[in-house]
Amino acid sequence: MVGMVAFRYAAGGRHRTASITGTGVEDGSSSVRHPRVGVAVLTMGTRSAELADLLESVAGQDTPAARVVVVGNGAPLPPLPEWVTGVELPENLGVTGGRNAALARLRQFGDVDVVVNLDDDGLLISPDVFTRLTQLYAADEQLGIVGFRIADERGRTQRRHVPRLRASDPTRGGLVTTFLGGGHALSMRMLDQIGGWPEPFFYAHEETDLAWRALDAGWKVLYAPELVLQHPWTSPTRHTVFPRMVARNRVWLAKRHLPAPSFPSIWVSGPR
Repeated sequence: MVGMVAFRYAAGGRHRTASITGTGVEDGSSSVRHPRVGVAVLTMGTRSAELADLLESVAGQDTPAARVVVVGNGAPLPPLPEWVTGVELPENLGVTGGRNAALARLRQFGDVDVVVNLDDDGLLISPDVFTRLTQLYAADEQLGIVGFRIADERGRTQRRHVPRLRASDPTRGGLVTTFLGGGHALSMRMLDQIGGWPEPFFYAHEETDLAWRALDAGWKVLYAPELVLQHPWTSPTRHTVFPRMVARNRVWLAKRHLPAPSFPSIWVSGPR
């Protein structure tokens, strides 16, 4: 998918090339001096122990989250701490539908400026993740998306988890054109402008669709490897729907965003 990202932003026209150097943070004041963090977690009810550990790591942050929402995506929720809001969906709406449900609940509270999405089997291993994150947003009012570094318990980051070309050094951050779904943050002001997750995608490439819409609207997408989500070393093919979803959504992504001459003429039904 990184290849498609680079291709699009080299195509010219109304699309701009995104730099991959620097920190992506400019000097100056922000309209949000102390951004308030809301956390969203999706679960299928099969990782109760991992979810409990994740929530404990969220509670241990130096900068506390204003709200925490856990969505049972077509599955009943396990017992949750009293400071966590649970939402049970009657059916599995996919990553996109589940995250939109969490976003809707966080928006109802009215006191969240930055939404942090975390995988239910992830772990925040440092207590200063939210502190660093809010500093990034407070320093740059055009910062829309911040991607975390995904690393396993041995500190290894898979190449597919580095959201740019020349991915041999996962600790090199900067402005990028996509981000990882397992751990990231989204500006609520950005979401109010560009909309939420593309629900027809269900799973796969939904992050790139959101990132491209953010870039087109003038927001920045930053890969911040100092913000780490520990996550087990996995293969995407563990999901049986992976090959079909990736192939289908890659075409949908091209139809929605790429100039017509940039991809083969394929007639396929999909969202616009």
